[in-house]
Amino acid sequence: MPDLPTPKDAAEAALFSECWDAVLSYADLCTSGSTAANQLAREAFAFGIREARAAEDGTGRGAGRRSSRLPRIPLLLTAVRATAAAWEAEGQGHKLDPDLRLWLNSEKAARYTGPPLSRPIALRGLRDMQEQDATLLWLAEVEALPLHSVVRRQGLDPSAAVEELNQVRGLFRDRCHRNHLDTPMSAECRSYVRLLDAVTRSNSAETPDDLSRHLATCVECAEAAACLRLHGGGLPAALAGGVIGWGGLAYLERRRRAAEVRLGAGRPDTPDVEAETGRAAANRARAVRGGLVAAAVMVSALALAVSMTPGDSGTVNDAQGGPTDSTPVAGSGAPSLPTVAPATSAARPAPDPTPSADGTPSASGGERPDPEPQGTSSSTAGTGETSGSDEAAACTVAYKLVNQWPDGFQATVTVTTVDALDTWRIAWSFRNGQRVDQMWDASFAQNGSQVVATAADYNRSVPAGGSLSFGFLASWQDTNTAPQEFSLNGQDCAKG
Repeated sequence: MPDLPTPKDAAEAALFSECWDAVLSYADLCTSGSTAANQLAREAFAFGIREARAAEDGTGRGAGRRSSRLPRIPLLLTAVRATAAAWEAEGQGHKLDPDLRLWLNSEKAARYTGPPLSRPIALRGLRDMQEQDATLLWLAEVEALPLHSVVRRQGLDPSAAVEELNQVRGLFRDRCHRNHLDTPMSAECRSYVRLLDAVTRSNSAETPDDLSRHLATCVECAEAAACLRLHGGGLPAALAGGVIGWGGLAYLERRRRAAEVRLGAGRPDTPDVEAETGRAAANRARAVRGGLVAAAVMVSALALAVSMTPGDSGTVNDAQGGPTDSTPVAGSGAPSLPTVAPATSAARPAPDPTPSADGTPSASGGERPDPEPQGTSSSTAGTGETSGSDEAAACTVAYKLVNQWPDGFQATVTVTTVDALDTWRIAWSFRNGQRVDQMWDASFAQNGSQVVATAADYNRSVPAGGSLSFGFLASWQDTNTAPQEFSLNGQDCAKG
């Protein structure tokens, strides 16, 4: 499995961060499991980046008009499709989604690799645009990023964002119309070209019945209509389906959900998951301590009531001297008092012999069997051996620094769990102010140095003794020390 390419600079690192999430999302659609998805994504990402760099180097050396190519994200998505086709040809098709395998062996897939004039209109139209314009269109329509964020990332004027996007949409429509005219077509299709152009330009124009029937039976003209009609909200589906091919609509839906998650994670009022967990644990601990203190108070009240019953002298020495009076006090106090303060459990038997008349500790302990079991019970609870061993064995974490470059790095986290998990949440703390930019196989939220990674939909369940893993890209300055204080669902993890 190839390693991910190392970014050349901070700008390329940010681009890698954005592209990897998209590539992995589509690779997951194309495969039958998370392991195969990661393998396909890594191979396609490495292949696509090499192709993109080769094209850029060739453009820099040459003169004249740049060669037609897709923006970085759709270019890498087509690399996923090409890598999946290579898997199918090499006998690794069992790793792919069955529906994708059927599609790869059909005429539909051949359109994306056949003669340029027979390829989908959206693919040709996007390729023929200037790369900055095509990137703006793809990020806003398919990746569903906020428009102000897209124009700021592209170095455009935010105040003219809507106008800029409308102009780019018009340019895309113009390219698609030209490509439709250049496409070899039958005489019937040719007769509808002008009518199709006129109908799709107007938001209020009705589609004639004969044209509607033709679009229901002709794939090429229907694709052209979707690209030419900029109103109605069908442009994102036309772009995704025409450029990616199989799974385009499913990818579009995933990206919209991912955009919603990113926007939610970036809001100032987003709750700190780790802090909420800590506060809940503290509240539970306070409730337990309060209950134990209340139990101790009741035990003391019971002891006082017993000692003051009619017929007794009511003195402390009389209460301790008679075995009938002392038994309820020892029996009631044994299970609760040592638990309130486990650190002093070894000294718990001391209060019984201290007030005795002769001052000998052994007299009370030898006459009554209660203090010995009491000491045994409190020693076990006080040392916390059972609780401590459970926490130590709950999980083991392995943190790996895969790549590092000026101002950025790539890392993976692998956690092995003893118990089976229905879902998981990994939290840790950075030491040097590192900031996570992108994460795959998990979603993340960061508040200061605290980072919380939450399971994705496809890898929530982990069997007993199994492992979970995810990776991320992050930025750093001056020092990049490995993070510390890893925990799994609130339980501390040991280092692997």
